[in-house]
Amino acid sequence: MTDENNQKDKGDKTSEEEIKDESIEDSKLETKETKTEKEPTDEHPEEPIPKEEPGNLPKKPEETASTENHTTKENVTIKEPEIPTPSEKPVEKESKKEAPMKDDFKYIVRIANTDIDGEKKVTFGLTQIKGIGRRLAIVIADAAGIDREIKIGDLTDEQIDKIKELLENLDKHTPAWMTNHRKDYDTGRDIHLISSNVDMRLRDDINFLKMIRSYKGIRHESGLTVRGQRTRSNGRRGLAMGVSKKRARQK
Repeated sequence: MTDENNQKDKGDKTSEEEIKDESIEDSKLETKETKTEKEPTDEHPEEPIPKEEPGNLPKKPEETASTENHTTKENVTIKEPEIPTPSEKPVEKESKKEAPMKDDFKYIVRIANTDIDGEKKVTFGLTQIKGIGRRLAIVIADAAGIDREIKIGDLTDEQIDKIKELLENLDKHTPAWMTNHRKDYDTGRDIHLISSNVDMRLRDDINFLKMIRSYKGIRHESGLTVRGQRTRSNGRRGLAMGVSKKRARQK
C-alpha cells in the first residue's frame, strides 16, 4: 500500500511540473509576440545613440545667451564714473563772481526823505520811496541816463542829484495816466505825490469832504464804510451782543 501511495504522489508531482512548464512556455510566447508588435516595421534598425562626454555636452539656451552678452560687453568699452579719491577734491560749480565794491560805495543813500539800501539795484531801490512803483522807477532811471542794473551805492553824487531833480518834476517826465493825483482841486493839474506828501494830501482831502458835509465826509465822521460795503454781518465792532429778546418780541 505504501508503494502505491508513493507512486501516486510521484505521478501528481510530475503532472504538476508539466503544467508549470507549459504555463512558463505560454508566458514566453506571449512576451515574444508583444515584443514583435512593439518593434518598428522599418528595415533599418535604430542607430545607437553615442554617449556624450561631459566636456562636449550641448549648452543650454540661457548659457549661450549669457556668453553672447559677455562677448558683446567685452567688445564695447563702457566708461565707469570716476570716483574722486579722498585726496582729490570734487570740482565745484563756478559761482557768479560778484563785482568788488568800490572804496566810495554808499551803503545808505537818502533820497526824498527816505533811506535806501545801497546794495539794491536802481529799479528796486527807488521803490522804497512811497508813491514810486517798479514801472515809474524804470522811467526815472531811463530819463536820468542811468543803467538799471547798477547798484544805488555805486552811483555818483551827480547821478543822485539828477534823480532828485526828476522826482521833484515828475509831471513833466511821466504821462498823465501814470500820476497818482489827477485833476487837483486847487490847480486842476495832474500831480504825482511821493513820500510824506501822499499822507498829507489824503488827510487834507478827507477833512475837505467833512467840511462840505458830503456823504463820504459824513460816513468818515461816523466811522462807517464809505464805498457801499455791507455792515450788517461784516465790520462789526465792539462786543458780540447777538439778537436781544425784547426787540424780537416787539417785531
